[in-house]
Amino acid sequence: MRHRRIDLNLIVALQALLEHRNVTRAALAMNVTQSTMSGILGRLRESFGDQLLVQVGRHMRLTPLAESLIGPSQNVIEHIDALLDTQPVFDPATARRNIVIATSDYVVTAFLGDLLSAIAEEAPGLRFELAPPVTDWGSEVDAGSIDYVIGPSHVSSLSHPSAVLFEDSYTIVAWSGNCLLGEGSTMPLAQFESLGHVVFHAAGRPWFEQWYFTEYGNSRRIEMLVSGFNQIPPLVVGTRRIATVQTRLAVRAAEYLPLRLLQLPMRVPPLVEVLQWSRHRQSDPVHSWLRGRLQAGAGRLATEDETLAPGAF
Repeated sequence: MRHRRIDLNLIVALQALLEHRNVTRAALAMNVTQSTMSGILGRLRESFGDQLLVQVGRHMRLTPLAESLIGPSQNVIEHIDALLDTQPVFDPATARRNIVIATSDYVVTAFLGDLLSAIAEEAPGLRFELAPPVTDWGSEVDAGSIDYVIGPSHVSSLSHPSAVLFEDSYTIVAWSGNCLLGEGSTMPLAQFESLGHVVFHAAGRPWFEQWYFTEYGNSRRIEMLVSGFNQIPPLVVGTRRIATVQTRLAVRAAEYLPLRLLQLPMRVPPLVEVLQWSRHRQSDPVHSWLRGRLQAGAGRLATEDETLAPGAF
């Protein structure tokens, strides 16, 4: 069989060479000397019958075959990692694993923070790393650098399994001392557009911002752009600005800030947050258990107080 003619450890070195496209940088990433990495490249060239990396001017370039190996080599490493991580019997009380979840600060505030505290009671050996949201879910999960992504369904990847966690609506937050607002629970669209807005800004446009731009264009007066959802509610306090945020975040913020919560003057489709994970870890006992806890937590979230429903303010 062909795999018997190649040391599978070379696949890791191959991935480093494909990623860095430089023998010296790949050697640093692998913590080996440059001469050792040059020898590894020679063995890889012999195994694949191709130069893989060639000198073009002052730079190294991948050959067409090497370019075609980028995705498959990532998949092989991901499969090996999943195989080595698999535990025949899973005991939450004794399991040890590092779990990386890429998600927004909104999801942490509205859903994940309390749930991870409860999970820690059952599985104290699981170590969680919360990473910023990513724009290319599929490639990050393929590379094995992220175990889970929790984010809006409209930017999920079709190449990995996913499950809906929860839905949320949107609410206007304003300072309780804002004298421009009337006594009602909503405001006219013209006033909504004319007031200054605090808006979340990122590489991937959030669901509400994408929907609003499609429906209404640049009709709002945007006065402030921020990089985190949790930054928004405090920034309307003491000002005449308003902001549109997820209802669960608005309700939580109103518990400790002097805010008014108002209904939007238009009907907005719900935000759908999904959980996505690597297809290679579908049967991993640790991940199966954790997915169950995350989905159970989302089920409890769905039965929360009716004050979160639109029109309840």
